[in-house]
Amino acid sequence: MKIDPFILIMLSTVALASLFPASGQGAVVVDTVSTLAIALLFFLHGVRLKRESLITAARDWRVHILILALTFVMFPLLGIGLRAVAGPLLPAPLWTGLLFLCVLPSTVQSAIAFTSIARGNIPIALCAAAFSNLFGVIITPLLAGLVLGAQAGISLAQVGRIAVELLLPFIGGHLLRPLLGHWAESHRKLLTITDRGTIVLAVYSSFSAAIVEGLWHKLAPMQLVAVLAFSLLLLGLVLTLSTVIARALGYDKPSEIAIVFVGSKKSLASGVPMAKIIFPPAIAGAVILPIMIFHQAQLMACATLARRYAARKGD
Repeated sequence: MKIDPFILIMLSTVALASLFPASGQGAVVVDTVSTLAIALLFFLHGVRLKRESLITAARDWRVHILILALTFVMFPLLGIGLRAVAGPLLPAPLWTGLLFLCVLPSTVQSAIAFTSIARGNIPIALCAAAFSNLFGVIITPLLAGLVLGAQAGISLAQVGRIAVELLLPFIGGHLLRPLLGHWAESHRKLLTITDRGTIVLAVYSSFSAAIVEGLWHKLAPMQLVAVLAFSLLLLGLVLTLSTVIARALGYDKPSEIAIVFVGSKKSLASGVPMAKIIFPPAIAGAVILPIMIFHQAQLMACATLARRYAARKGD
């Protein structure tokens, strides 16, 4: 139930951007460095993706289609329904953030970790999370354009360009995996620092632009409370529905666990850099807020759920 230390780092970054936002030429420099770092991030993701994982995953195609459907179909539909029911309770930028959250891919590390703690099917979780992130590079920008459309300033043509900008470094990294794969495996700690450093830089850049546009003057405290409530509601619905669906389809308990933990997660590591690229600077900071809140909520809820699964007798 502990707070993720990385969340504390990002909250500190938000505070820094609020007090000392990058502006003028400084903002141009920070934005350029952040864009290059994001390209490096997706390049390294490509280097680290094991082709063997994808080959293995293809053998269990039914469970992977189910997890992809939970991630990229059910989640967005729930978000759209929530906005239709409770639209007036939040300003447009926060709804944009919540809906963008709904089209993000799953996590990798935490989904596998929770599946392991819960005594679930780790190979399925590993392969499904890899598939989710691979497809998310293309599907997330496309879904963002379809779900959000003009209200986020996104056109389908723009989404296609963004997908290429993210996808090309990813493909380039994967093609160079035979040369760089061993180095990446032996420098996991360094690459983790690179990942998190890129996210922190993207958060600072986005929030700086949002602060210059008057973000905190436009948001009321109760609106942030509402974002937390909606995030918990979304998480609860997805955890419940994914469990019910997995059981209705007859999956065994280890497979059910993998389906629940991969299908209910949303990736902070992919979400923040994508938001930085996709959305105009004036709203990117507000878009990132729901992703940060949901990230912490999913960690705390799934830690509790994993322990409950682990305490079961037999499978």
